[in-house]
Amino acid sequence: MSCWKQAVFTLAWFRDRPDVARLGRGFGISQATAYRYLAEAISVLAATAPGLAQALEAAREQGLAYLILDGKVVAADRCREKTSSRKGKTIDSWYSGKAHDFGGNIQGLFTPAGIPLWVSPASPGGVHDITAAREHVLPGLRPYLKDLPVLADSGYEEAGCGVHVPVKKSAGCGLDVDRTRNNLLRSLRCLGERGFGLMSQRLEDAPARHDQPQPDQRHRPGHPRPRPIRAPHDHVKPALRNLTGRAGFPPRRRLAG
Repeated sequence: MSCWKQAVFTLAWFRDRPDVARLGRGFGISQATAYRYLAEAISVLAATAPGLAQALEAAREQGLAYLILDGKVVAADRCREKTSSRKGKTIDSWYSGKAHDFGGNIQGLFTPAGIPLWVSPASPGGVHDITAAREHVLPGLRPYLKDLPVLADSGYEEAGCGVHVPVKKSAGCGLDVDRTRNNLLRSLRCLGERGFGLMSQRLEDAPARHDQPQPDQRHRPGHPRPRPIRAPHDHVKPALRNLTGRAGFPPRRRLAG
């Protein structure tokens, strides 16, 4: 297989995520070769991605006010690796209790608008966000926290100075200033979910920008049909139609004689 066909094979997998063996048969290669070609192409793409230091330098040059740190469990098929829990039991290393499935924990840094800047290597799904961040993110992030504060959720408690997380209220008491701070933090941090959405969805399924014209508003097969916008009293019309035979009008009276 030529390099061009291998690139087409990889793009076809990224676009539709079909079964690798079935996709390989379409290109005339075996299952083992299909997995090997896919791993080679992903390794080439990963090598061209910017490192953590490069992404942070670019964010500093852009003058960003803050960054968003978030984690996500992505699906994986590494089901055979075992580890020991805190209680000494043998458990599946790549099983995530948060996602209730096998997967890998990845950490991402995003701009205030939710644009991805950098994504970490995958850790086993059973690893918590703070543990994965201490391994892949926080060591390289420390020198930049003075100029680039980071917003994160409560899963990153004890991440250190410069990483802002929600404040947990004590039992029976909660200050208004803490609730206000948490609400502001949540409203700024929520766009981190948008960054993972941009990386995990197909281009045609991405939300269209409002400054671009919509090409077609008709219903497409396979997509949910939009619900019509009804007036406040439209729910009364079917009942009137059943009683009178006409929507919204009283029954006709026959004139005597």
